[in-house]
Amino acid sequence: MDMLLFQLEKNGEKPLYDQLYRGIKEAIITNKIAVGEKLPSKRKLADFLNISQTTIEIAYAQLLAEGYIMSKSRVGYFVEEIDELPYIQQDTITSLNEQPKKKLYKIDFNPGSIDIDAFPFQTWRKYAKELFDDASKELLLTGEPQGELSLRTEIANYLFQSRGVVCSPEQIVIGSGTEQLLPMILRLFSDNTCFALENPGYPAVHRMFSQHKRKVYPIAVDDEGIVIHELEKTSADVVYITPSHQFPTGAVLSATRRAQALNWASQSSSRYIIEDDYDSEFRYTGKPIPALHALDRNDKVIYMSTFTKSLMPSLRVAYFVLPPKLLAAYNDVFNYYSSTVPRFDQHIVANFMRDGHFAKHLNRMRKIYRKKHEKLTSILENYSNQINITGEQAGMHILLDVQHTLSEKQLQQFASNAEIRIYPLSDYRLDHSSPLKAQFLLGFGGIPVHEIEPSIEKLMNCWDIQKKNQSTSR
Repeated sequence: MDMLLFQLEKNGEKPLYDQLYRGIKEAIITNKIAVGEKLPSKRKLADFLNISQTTIEIAYAQLLAEGYIMSKSRVGYFVEEIDELPYIQQDTITSLNEQPKKKLYKIDFNPGSIDIDAFPFQTWRKYAKELFDDASKELLLTGEPQGELSLRTEIANYLFQSRGVVCSPEQIVIGSGTEQLLPMILRLFSDNTCFALENPGYPAVHRMFSQHKRKVYPIAVDDEGIVIHELEKTSADVVYITPSHQFPTGAVLSATRRAQALNWASQSSSRYIIEDDYDSEFRYTGKPIPALHALDRNDKVIYMSTFTKSLMPSLRVAYFVLPPKLLAAYNDVFNYYSSTVPRFDQHIVANFMRDGHFAKHLNRMRKIYRKKHEKLTSILENYSNQINITGEQAGMHILLDVQHTLSEKQLQQFASNAEIRIYPLSDYRLDHSSPLKAQFLLGFGGIPVHEIEPSIEKLMNCWDIQKKNQSTSR
């Protein structure tokens, strides 16, 4: 074989052994090195390429392990015969993977962002290290389908202490997010079950219901949350709601509406409420409101929540709490399923909660987000001649009602031109109806507190909205 075939980049990013391995492999696949041909000895190739024999040995060992070459004792290495494989040019692969570049914004009021700088990395790293150092082989095996008992126990304790939810660990199912858990809940109901969703609401949830071919009734939302008397006019059997901080309007379901919702569910054995306790951890006015599940005396509420906002979005740990009747159905349908959350991740979260670090972290984040919330609302108060705020009682975003001659779409474009990303309320309407007024979600969780004022000022300037004591024109 021609040893000049390989040109190694000694100062390249990839290790020399990897470059050599890939070069020989490519030559074998493309028949540039024939079957049965002997490869140079490790010493000769090392001398020729001016690299160590160890580098050659590692490359040959990988080729040997993958079946591209064979070794004959005291003779050398020879190219092995392999099955023909389809060969795709590299540029073709690259073109298939190309994605349209997303526009980058200097300011992004993403309602789903969190303050990543405040995450307790050192503490989390300590628990991860301890788990990997001390873990038994048992953790390498498949765990319980509903999730690790240790984590379900900690979640049950947390729900009782913070949300008033009384449940046993056996009622809890752990999964990798709403996207995975909600379809599981849907499978607990017959195909002819009808559902109701808040409108506006979370688009991904609506898509999940649609993908599973479920009949959906959009129900209006006002300042007190979902309008129950509209729900009562439908044939819905199950309603999905976010009572603690309605997404996206931010409305908190009133006490009257909570009682109405539970009364509606109790009128039929087939009726249930799916309570997504979105943004419940962070409340800024009044006393904490218990979960709807805490008021349920007839086992009519399926409770859902996640650690996305309270810990980190990438953790992908969520859970639901099933009423006893549905738990039996769950065991019938999903008894052969495996948990979608790695056991190591579950044990890290469980230990983090067990030792009080989760509660400590939540208290710290409440102070941080409260400070950001107060800063944002106080700055926006300066523009109250054209700006109205709603949904500010809880959560990590507010709803901005803009009184302007420009439309919602035009205002969004002006903001985009100024490299500011905002989120129109119309994007969350299930019926895709045209907005009657311009309203936007402003998330503040991921914006540093010192950047809130200049960010709002830049947004108001691009809309030509001036402070109350100044004139406004466009």
